[in-house]
Amino acid sequence: MKTFNLGWKPPTQIFYGWWLVGLTLLTLTAVITPIFQGLGFFFVALERQFGWSRAILSVPFSLSRIEGALLGPLEGYLTDRLGSRRMILIGFAILGAGFVAFSFVQGVIGYYITFLFIFAGAGFGGFIPLISAINHWFRRHRTKAMAIGLIGINLGALLAPLLGRAMDLYGWRSIALGLGVGVLVVTVPIALLVRNRPEEYGQRPDGDTSPDTEDYAQEDSPEDDGSFTVGEAVRTMAFWAIAAAHGFSAIASVTMAVHIIPAMTDIGMSLAQAGTVVLTYGAAGAISQLASGFLGDRLPKPPLIAVFVAIQGMGMLVAATIQTASGAYLFAVLYGVGLGARIPLLTAIRGDYFGRKNFATILGVSQVPMNLAMVGAPIAAGYFFDTLGSYTIPFLGLAMFNFLGAALILIARKPVLPERYQ
Repeated sequence: MKTFNLGWKPPTQIFYGWWLVGLTLLTLTAVITPIFQGLGFFFVALERQFGWSRAILSVPFSLSRIEGALLGPLEGYLTDRLGSRRMILIGFAILGAGFVAFSFVQGVIGYYITFLFIFAGAGFGGFIPLISAINHWFRRHRTKAMAIGLIGINLGALLAPLLGRAMDLYGWRSIALGLGVGVLVVTVPIALLVRNRPEEYGQRPDGDTSPDTEDYAQEDSPEDDGSFTVGEAVRTMAFWAIAAAHGFSAIASVTMAVHIIPAMTDIGMSLAQAGTVVLTYGAAGAISQLASGFLGDRLPKPPLIAVFVAIQGMGMLVAATIQTASGAYLFAVLYGVGLGARIPLLTAIRGDYFGRKNFATILGVSQVPMNLAMVGAPIAAGYFFDTLGSYTIPFLGLAMFNFLGAALILIARKPVLPERYQ
């Protein structure tokens, strides 16, 4: 009987790197929804129950940036030394326990402490170890693989209306407890599915069977692919240009994660309706993220990053004057397109410029200035609202930071490899 090859491969023949991409997507969906996309729901619920000001409620998110600046290099170093699997096991255990403890909070101090544990767990077990593993498993398809994996961030946003509805029905304590228990249940299965490097399993990045390709021209061995050390990386202009562009654009994302739901309820939306705004920018971000993944493997990354960071800035300009639902959805589309596309591009460019061996450490070190830049933003936004009754001034400021980041990334040229690799 004649058979036809339609290009389908059985699961056992699919390059494991793509399974890892799928695992990253699912894991980030489960983590990002409650921690980042869901922050605003907890924010409103705590404001309503305890009557705390928005500046007070914003403190943990600024403290988390200080924590991130202090722990970022450690997270990266431990990921490079212990591997992504162990870091996910440690981090998710802390994360789950933090949410369980948060569900019993009765005062401000307990709120602050439990959220520091939540952010620490997400840092140790979330973005850096997952993306580091993808960076090890891909070279030619690096941006595309990261973009697909990071869609989990946007899928988390798509689930936001469900989280808002569930909190309306069952209360924030029940939701926090359920999230904590859920994370603890999936911690070990997720960690066991993670594989640190393809060389440990007799494979090569991208599933290549031979090193005799242009992509491996600078590779001396699987453990030493011409990568920069941390010291060499921080002495390049590119390192600081990328860190600055990332930091200035991330100031907006961390602030909006905290304040967008309250801003939407201020114009008369319910929690569930406000969740549809988050859903909208999540859907827009998912589409733009996929597009940027394919474009980023084919075109120079700095100008692409500049365009999408500027689009995010345009979204912040709209946010500064939101008065109606139509304005809220216009913000969501612009902001989502910019945010979704810039994240994989800004992550993948570090792998392109600095190599695989010390990727997690370099990424963690670059988060120090990035996180310090984000320390005061959520508190400042809350303070301006408490003082002026409006988010106009802080959101305009965030737009200006985005445009500055778009300009700075254009000076990030690929650094020349150190002499020892030439």
